[in-house]
Amino acid sequence: MPSIPHIPADRLPALLRAMPKAELHIHIEGSLEPELIFALAQRNGLSLPYPSVEALRRAYAFTDLQSFLDIYYAGAGVLLTEQDFYDMGMAYLKRAAADHVLRTEIFFDPQTHTARGVSMETVIQGLHRACRDGAALGVSAELILCFLRHLSEEEAFETLEQALPWRDLFIGVGLDSSELGHPPEKFARVFARCRELGLRLVAHAGEEGPPAYVWSALDVLKVERIDHGVQSVHDAALMRRLAQDRIPLTVCPLSNLKLCVFPTLQAHNLGALLDAGLVATVNSDDPAYFGGYVNDNYTQTFAATGLGAAQAYVLAKNSFEASFAETRLKRDWIAKLDEVFEQAAR
Repeated sequence: MPSIPHIPADRLPALLRAMPKAELHIHIEGSLEPELIFALAQRNGLSLPYPSVEALRRAYAFTDLQSFLDIYYAGAGVLLTEQDFYDMGMAYLKRAAADHVLRTEIFFDPQTHTARGVSMETVIQGLHRACRDGAALGVSAELILCFLRHLSEEEAFETLEQALPWRDLFIGVGLDSSELGHPPEKFARVFARCRELGLRLVAHAGEEGPPAYVWSALDVLKVERIDHGVQSVHDAALMRRLAQDRIPLTVCPLSNLKLCVFPTLQAHNLGALLDAGLVATVNSDDPAYFGGYVNDNYTQTFAATGLGAAQAYVLAKNSFEASFAETRLKRDWIAKLDEVFEQAAR
């Protein structure tokens, strides 16, 4: 680890933008910008209930997770062909490359699409092609299939079976959508099956839901990473568990702000998570809807909370260590991170 210099506040945003990083909590459907929604709707001969890109963007006014999900699922309705999924994936990967993201593990929600008659093959093949072509942009990208928790475990099993012919094209499974009222243990059997298949396991827990949901994700689902997890601070025993077991948290500050998990960005607990020794990371969640990609999450959160270069280094290093990439790649990426901070110290 390099010696972390004191970086004046006016120089910190440039360092945050330039430093290599991984993004481990990105819903690809949530990267669908209004411009692309309109372009895909036109290509597919679909009409939208908004007269313009600007009108659609103005509709991105959420008060909680559910009000966001309603428009999120509606926006995904323009995705019909393999090329649509490819174009959405490549649009995100270009933004990720511009933000110096070297590794991304992308969530996708097949049930959102198969329920509309889009085949699993169309979804996975389109996104996989984008991940493959992302290598030319300098981004290592893999897919994580997510189950929608407001649906039944039986439907999750059906989704898994539909996806298994393309098992080699995704590395893990996750659990997302409406958290409250849908505890992780609802999906205990399907996660056990995924573990038997050798898939990596993650789950959303402790965003709006209580610390008990984080415990269940760890002990019942046996996940390796917690997506969000910010409510963990309300349970001291849980915080000790997360720190001791080095369980990563994929924190999404601008998402938390937009969905009123915190009243202001200044009130965000990212610094407290780091102070407690947790493996916290910074991510964008649904960047088209929540006001920023990963670099926006870094720069706005650091400006609001007063976090500095030392925390920036830890967060970026955490992001690589928390990824499911090979150890050799992690070492290479962390070496690049060290170089950026060594240059900043000169």
